[in-house]
Amino acid sequence: MENLLLHPREDVEYAIQETSLGVWRRFLFPDGQMFAEFRSHESIFGMPWVHITWGRSPETMRRVTAKGVIAIGKCAIGGLALGHMSVGVIAIGQLGLGCFLGIGQATTGVVALGQLAIGGLIGIGQFTCGHMAIGQLAFGEFVLAQVGMGTHVWDTRGVDKDAFQFFRQLLFK
Repeated sequence: MENLLLHPREDVEYAIQETSLGVWRRFLFPDGQMFAEFRSHESIFGMPWVHITWGRSPETMRRVTAKGVIAIGKCAIGGLALGHMSVGVIAIGQLGLGCFLGIGQATTGVVALGQLAIGGLIGIGQFTCGHMAIGQLAFGEFVLAQVGMGTHVWDTRGVDKDAFQFFRQLLFK
């Protein structure tokens, strides 16, 4: 069997489906695996509005990174990025690196929600940090946690009066 990483295939015949919104490219491998890619017709600054990838490219046998205003794929980069590894203004994925919002297992953002959440302003998760941190183990300025560390902490060891006032205002406005 030839090494496709050293000698990329150039003779790939894709099934092309043109729609009013964009173009689908698909390839079915003999073993039943499929590669599919959708790219919208419309773009902004050279980036498609929507880019979706699935599977490994038959030309390189590598995954194609989805890059678009809305990017969906195993690896996704865009305004709204959805994927196992996602980077974007809003990133949702197992590893979500968000500029504004990150949601995932391990995530960052101004607002971060995840098992490991590192938030610039708000962090909510199992292990978390942020100006306001809510979690099982949390670090921050205002902390609500099972075990917390920070300036104003409300945890199983005690309640800081400023932390109580801060979280009370959030919950009972």
